[in-house]
Amino acid sequence: MMTNFFSIFDPPTKIFNLSLNWIKTFMGLKFIPYSFWFLPNRYITMWNFISSKLHKEFKILMGTNKFYGSTFIFISLFFFIMFNNFLGLFPYIFTSTSHLNLSLTLSLTLWLSFMIYGWINNTQHMFIHMIPQGTPTILMPFMVLIETISNIIRPGTLAVRLTANMIAGHLLLTLLGNSGMTMPSYLIIILIFAQILLLILEFAVAIIQSYVITILSTLYSSEVN
Repeated sequence: MMTNFFSIFDPPTKIFNLSLNWIKTFMGLKFIPYSFWFLPNRYITMWNFISSKLHKEFKILMGTNKFYGSTFIFISLFFFIMFNNFLGLFPYIFTSTSHLNLSLTLSLTLWLSFMIYGWINNTQHMFIHMIPQGTPTILMPFMVLIETISNIIRPGTLAVRLTANMIAGHLLLTLLGNSGMTMPSYLIIILIFAQILLLILEFAVAIIQSYVITILSTLYSSEVN
């Protein structure tokens, strides 16, 4: 029996005090090499279609000052997060994206990379970006403080946004599932129907959150160029 509802997110599988459920995070790598020795099929066609659409959109967002192939970093990030979001919807499978260990690691690594590159190569642009154009002189110190704080909390907001959305849906599904044991039999059908609708919503949230995190990361990278 669970001591609290958040225990459903604990990685219980351990050998030699190592949480083996974290290895599941990288299972998506097994599905990528299929395109190298399989004949073209619907899976590969859909994969290429999504990748090309994301590439075109990220290319526009990043602007002209970009490196060739840089969009593929964010395409890989999108598929990585989406795969783990989807895998967490299956019963008894560990949801790695519901932990700040993973989401904060991703967001903090990206943010630090952008900041280091921006301050080393575009120092003047980074200083200019702290003060919006047309700001009165008397408000400039406050704008610098506000922009600095908003920039520092970016990795935290990215991580919390992903983690909170994954936790919220799973907790609601758990609450509805646990309440079924005390419900009358004629309400079970309504409960099952509600859970199916909520599961469909969670599928949509898994895609939307992957897209939002990737788009925001792309926009952050475009600001340092």
